[in-house]
Amino acid sequence: MSHDIDATADVIVIGGGIAGVSVAYELADDRHVVLLEREPALAFHTTGRSAALFLESYGNRVIRGLTTASREFLTDPPDCFDRPLLTPRPLVQFARVGRGDALRSMFAEVRTLTPDIELLTPTEAAALFGALRPETIDAALHEPGSMEIDVHALHQGYLRGLRARGGTVATSAGVAALRFSDGLWQAATADGRVTRAPIVVDAAGAWADEVGRSVGATPIGLTPRRRTVFMLATPDGLAREGLPTISDIDESFYLKPDGAQLLCSPADETPTPPSDARPDELEIARALDEIAEVTTIGSRHVRSSWAGLRSFVPDRTPVAGPDPDLSGFAWCAGQGGYGIQTCAALARVTAALIRGEHMPADVTSRGVTEQDLLPSAARR
Repeated sequence: MSHDIDATADVIVIGGGIAGVSVAYELADDRHVVLLEREPALAFHTTGRSAALFLESYGNRVIRGLTTASREFLTDPPDCFDRPLLTPRPLVQFARVGRGDALRSMFAEVRTLTPDIELLTPTEAAALFGALRPETIDAALHEPGSMEIDVHALHQGYLRGLRARGGTVATSAGVAALRFSDGLWQAATADGRVTRAPIVVDAAGAWADEVGRSVGATPIGLTPRRRTVFMLATPDGLAREGLPTISDIDESFYLKPDGAQLLCSPADETPTPPSDARPDELEIARALDEIAEVTTIGSRHVRSSWAGLRSFVPDRTPVAGPDPDLSGFAWCAGQGGYGIQTCAALARVTAALIRGEHMPADVTSRGVTEQDLLPSAARR
């Protein structure tokens, strides 16, 4: 990992998670980009802890548009990505007894961009995931085209592509001071090195509002939220071949196969300051109860656990492109739990807006507009 920082650049990107490396890659096609990461390793806080699912039915209208617009890139990436990024992993979302109407309403909303999604009876859902108790649910959705994403391959591919395009990456390079003078942003790291560029992109994840506040930008209203993940052994008798991810539409938990184990989450979203998140044992206990209620998986032996941060603005839609009030300052933040599956489209959108170009046609054709991605205060 490079620790040399160029003194001048066309763009400074702050943050080395998936948002930072993907935007930096897109901008480096025609500009010299320097990426600064505060940690000793890239993708430390959120990207490297993702459950890594590509779900076209997940999230609000804008998220679904960005996700479906990302599929082509993820399916057939450029040569700097050295192995396939997607592998099949169907999704079954279920509604508990009494919640069937909510699921059918969701089906009607998402099928426009996800035409292969289908309604299932409880018996049909249990046939796909053998441990599901059909008597506990009203109905289910089956998304056969959902996928697992190789997050490491995705992040490293963007990183290789950025370097191949002449970009510079520096770790242990937290920005200690950032200021705008004479048409240039000056980013000083803790050891006193300074990089100057006319554009700075705030892709600092959970710390994005802190970076924005430091230069007088209006905060975008970012709230980091802890998401806990834990591993269980796959029960004897549960066939692993083709086993789908299962999720409660009310997000009380989800689980998916992960090798010989099951990766599980209570789907918690506990507000927390930007930090190195730790798993919540009470949320794990709650999720184990929920899992035992609707499946025959009764194990309470947690093999390992961890946590990451998912950072949302109030309307749960990312903020991307130039700040409306601050010259040369741009955002790529607030991706919440959708950053991996939307990054390919969102990076192209952010780069286009920074260049002053129209948004990509494949994104706008899905109903996503520049107005959707402005900071929250400007959307109203």
